[in-house]
Amino acid sequence: MNTASHIARDLSLKESSVRAVMTLLDEGSTVPFIARYRKEVTGGVDEVQIRNIRERHGYLKQLNERRETVLQSIAKQGRLDDELRRKIETAATKAELEDLYAPYKPKRRTRAVLARERGLDRLAQRIWQQPRDGSPRQQARAFVDRDKGVEDVDAALAGARDICAERIADDARARGATRTVLGKHGFIRVQKAKAARKERTKFDDYDDYREALTRIASHRYMAVTRGERQGVLKVAVQLGDHQRLLERIERLARVDPRSPWQEQLSQACEDALKRLLLPKAATETRREVEERAERDAVEVFASNLQQLLLAPPFGGKAVLGIDPGQRTGCKCAAVGPTGKLLAHDTVYLVGSEQQRQNARHTVLTLVEKQRAVAVAVGNGTHGRETERFVRDALRDEGREDVVVACVSEAGASVYSASDIAREEFPELDVSVRGAVSIARRLQDPLAELVKIDPKSIGVGQYQHDVQQTRLAAKLDEVVEDCVNGVGVELNTASASLLSRVAGLGPTLAKRVVAHRDRHGRYRTRRQLLKVNGLGHKTFEQAAGFLRIHGGDDALDASAVHPERYGLVQQIATDLSVPLGDLVGNAELVKQIDRQRYLSDDVGAFTIDDIVAELLKPGRDPRASFEAPSFRDDVRSLDDLTEGMELEGVITNVVDFGAFVDIGVKQDGLVHISKLANRFIKHPSAVVSVGDKVMVRVLSVDLQRKRISLSRTV
Repeated sequence: MNTASHIARDLSLKESSVRAVMTLLDEGSTVPFIARYRKEVTGGVDEVQIRNIRERHGYLKQLNERRETVLQSIAKQGRLDDELRRKIETAATKAELEDLYAPYKPKRRTRAVLARERGLDRLAQRIWQQPRDGSPRQQARAFVDRDKGVEDVDAALAGARDICAERIADDARARGATRTVLGKHGFIRVQKAKAARKERTKFDDYDDYREALTRIASHRYMAVTRGERQGVLKVAVQLGDHQRLLERIERLARVDPRSPWQEQLSQACEDALKRLLLPKAATETRREVEERAERDAVEVFASNLQQLLLAPPFGGKAVLGIDPGQRTGCKCAAVGPTGKLLAHDTVYLVGSEQQRQNARHTVLTLVEKQRAVAVAVGNGTHGRETERFVRDALRDEGREDVVVACVSEAGASVYSASDIAREEFPELDVSVRGAVSIARRLQDPLAELVKIDPKSIGVGQYQHDVQQTRLAAKLDEVVEDCVNGVGVELNTASASLLSRVAGLGPTLAKRVVAHRDRHGRYRTRRQLLKVNGLGHKTFEQAAGFLRIHGGDDALDASAVHPERYGLVQQIATDLSVPLGDLVGNAELVKQIDRQRYLSDDVGAFTIDDIVAELLKPGRDPRASFEAPSFRDDVRSLDDLTEGMELEGVITNVVDFGAFVDIGVKQDGLVHISKLANRFIKHPSAVVSVGDKVMVRVLSVDLQRKRISLSRTV
């Protein structure tokens, strides 16, 4: 079976779709471009399916490369027969392939290797053949040789059993059976390490803990492995009763109960299982469980990041951002509709009454002079007090029309000290850059958060315990999908945002911005071809995801790809209207005869997408902005009481529940069992990062700063 057939079968896709995707990827097409603009070719596969095809293709490529290495190795040994070749060529997984290769792999100096060097091969062969005559002890006497290290009969038989045990352990069937049984019936056993017995740790709940491998939740496995790495816990994978598995191994070895050699081979089978098969299978099984746990942790982080990036934008309006501070003061930065810094200042809320009055005057002046219609306050230390101060000042001045919103500071300090921030504001203090970022996060969370390493945003679980390359790759995919799904305004986007557009990358993004700075606004998408180094292939990949509002061509503000402009012009001509009158006109769009425009290279997918864009050109898929409202009488943990009901915002979703910001700096936890009035497999089934929820306080632990909540539904 060829690669495309394998992938199609594994992913339950059409082989033609898989072949098309593989061809497009080989030609240099990006995932967003294929998913959006090549639906006819692929049969409408989405981004997830395309990436699955790419990942599976990579796995099969590595498998085939390893397969060739194995075949060559065994052939050089002169041991490759037709049956073995057939098994190797049809092995579907790396594990299956390695099981077949095990007997032929160059050995370390194992006990079996030493036994062979001592001349015990023939005795081992007698044990393996299970003859119905002869005495094992009597025949073993002939192999006693003190010069070779075989001191007596028992040593001779033990060495021969070692050879048999290794032969059993190298059997692909035995290895596969052990791995399968352990995976289905094994359990994880956790105990505190002796060195940590006397101290209290956050891992104490896992002392003398046991759970089936098939049931252990990913977050619990990640917790115990973290405790293991810190030297607090000892973790092992075990099989409670292995008698059935031992009997299966004995059947594979063909132990004959009527043979006088039966006991020797049975002992070899038990030794092979306990010393060789189970430890190897335990390592492989732990690796599989860890793989699953890491995959789940990465998916949780990715899902949360997607929700955060796609949070409703306040829009292109002037905003005053405030980075709260006590000792060093609150840094204020006013930005214009495009995010350009207009003015900045520092105010002090902790100090004399005169300082507070000066702070009040400064904030109101910045709002008035810079025409800010919103104030974004960072939710860090002193954030709630700062938010309250701003609300009071605006209310006293009769400016309750100005929106005041708390904005997450997660990762703001990382951005402030980054190369990107230094390039944008080389003359500004780090804390002022943070205030600018806070203001821009309210305007457009996606445009601002793409400047920060996704891992620094902090919306995952155990993100520091997973493979960082895998995490980074997955989060990059999320950012790529979000940016290209929303679209990017070509004339206002930063280089950081443009670099995430399909086909561009950091170098070309900087050139696009530099060209804009030198020559002014782009009037059409086609002008991108004048950017140094941006060729037709890159233009093909990127153009559909870039927007130009107020340009020379109405379609440049939509997701219609330039390659289909001629088709849309034909539609407008057939309707006897200028193209500009067709875009956004629902009555005219309804008159389009879709069947009329179908052709060999334009199918229903393309026509449907064009019609949707003509109805709502450049539509932002994100929800409308609505500022959260926290209770004014609740600002710290001390203000919380059991039974109190509050409005909050979901800040993080993890396997065991959701964290909620209720306006007291410390997020509260709603356990998965308290998120809905029905059973749910995962919190993400009912809540997402950024959701507004009503919660009830169940308990408050002031000492450990923990808040337990339940969602009121």
